[in-house]
Amino acid sequence: MSAIAENKKAHFNYQIEERYEAGIMLMGWEIKAIRSGQVQLTDGYVVIKNGELSLIGLRVNPLKSASTHVNPIADRIRKLLMHKAEIRRLIGKVEQKGFTLVPLKLYYKGGLVKVELALAKGKGEHDKRHTIKDREWEREQGRLMRHKVSSSGKE
Repeated sequence: MSAIAENKKAHFNYQIEERYEAGIMLMGWEIKAIRSGQVQLTDGYVVIKNGELSLIGLRVNPLKSASTHVNPIADRIRKLLMHKAEIRRLIGKVEQKGFTLVPLKLYYKGGLVKVELALAKGKGEHDKRHTIKDREWEREQGRLMRHKVSSSGKE
């Protein structure tokens, strides 16, 4: 399972509760562009409309060598594919408990492009500051451990 694109902002802005896998409907030129790395997921979000999931904000930049008869749109809305029972369960959680659906990453699975979705709650400003504080503390611990190991090795 090799990651194509990741939404790194999602872990900072949201508290991830559950993860789901969904297929994505793509056109031929989009597959070619994704294989060459012309994809960006950072501003993506999922909308539920008429009992279907749609991914908005996934940017697939068309290749220069794209076919001349195709009119590529980089920011079009793409339909996500899941079983109806799963979609109904997600709709219930999103509507009742105040969750939102956020795409975490795009990856290959068996030659197909899949999207990892997360059922998430937005973090407040206080929670974001706490996340930054924890990250800095982890870095500092790593520095101290490296310094301790390197100084003990010289004795």
